[in-house]
Amino acid sequence: MRIPDSFGKRMYSRQLVLPKEHHLFLFGARNTGKSTLLENSFLNETTFFIDLLDDDQFNTFSRQPNELANLVHALDATITHVVIDEIQKIPKLLNTVQLLMRKTNKIFLMTGSSARKLKRGGANLLAGRAFIYNLYPFTAHELGEDFNLDNALRWGTLPEAVALKDEANKAEFLNAYAHTYLKEEIWAEHIIEKLDPFRRFLEVAAQNNGKIINYSNIARDVGADDKTIKSYYTILEDTLIGFFLDPYQHSFRKRLSKKPKFYFFDPGIARALLKLTGVPLLPQTNGYGNAFEHFIILECIRQADYSRKQFTFNYLRTPNDVEIDLVIERPGLPLLCVEIKSSQQVQAETISSFSQITQDMPNVEAIVLSQDRYAKKINHVLVLPWQQGIQEYFIS
Repeated sequence: MRIPDSFGKRMYSRQLVLPKEHHLFLFGARNTGKSTLLENSFLNETTFFIDLLDDDQFNTFSRQPNELANLVHALDATITHVVIDEIQKIPKLLNTVQLLMRKTNKIFLMTGSSARKLKRGGANLLAGRAFIYNLYPFTAHELGEDFNLDNALRWGTLPEAVALKDEANKAEFLNAYAHTYLKEEIWAEHIIEKLDPFRRFLEVAAQNNGKIINYSNIARDVGADDKTIKSYYTILEDTLIGFFLDPYQHSFRKRLSKKPKFYFFDPGIARALLKLTGVPLLPQTNGYGNAFEHFIILECIRQADYSRKQFTFNYLRTPNDVEIDLVIERPGLPLLCVEIKSSQQVQAETISSFSQITQDMPNVEAIVLSQDRYAKKINHVLVLPWQQGIQEYFIS
């Protein structure tokens, strides 16, 4: 399928293919292109769209959820699909949807940019009647020949950021996105009592993007207690603005006792929260290396999800404070350890710790994703150009 950008100047294929004959949830942060994907996947002539961001529609269905049943029963037989955008705005509407699934032959497609109300309110998730899919910002694979690594690291790959060609406009969009998120997803939903501490938290969380979370240190920087900081991180996860990466342990019980890392869902948003949209990223700097690692981790997770691979992503930190960027459990396959290097020529000495740790781990496949031009083997470690590695391990 072909999905246009915001101005219709360029069209890109999205990797996520949605089933035509099954109910589904499509989750993703704001502006990832959920509505566009549905509009381009299902014929307008046979699809009825309900947008709960529209005040009139929201007011109608929030006051009278059963009005949805009246509407659906009145639809022409040629209408085969019903789309409900931003279903988390009215979770109780799902009870009506479930009833309609049993009594009609319509296919229901529901999108959401926040799982918070659904998760916290014990919302009816339709008892497995609806498949669950996630949509992310563009991947490198989707952008194809238009993909530019430096742009992806600096501006991210949200469709709007990709479509805008002027750097000033890109910066304005990302800064407005952060502001809109504060206003619409957090403050307007009455999730928090005070906006200023949360605004400060967002900046500190962005400073700690990809680092092991120290709740006490962040609480001190924000001027809040540990419990509040943990709740703030949960809000980010529930509203799909980021995700936790847990430490790898052989025991699930042990895994829960360790501190996770947290990553924002898009590099451009993380930089906007840090007010760095106007600052270039220079190769061979810490900032560039961190941004490259962030981007590669996002690509691995997105591609594995789109390919419907049941992978579990973690990181590993030894008692000597040596880290492995990704430790991935793959059903039926060896454990995959991934080191990420932004350099264009990985040398044996730069991965010596990674090589030593993985050498001592049983049944492990060890790879390095870098900007090397060609694949090479250093002892037991396979060093791959990052595009090739992602294709071979997360797409194929």
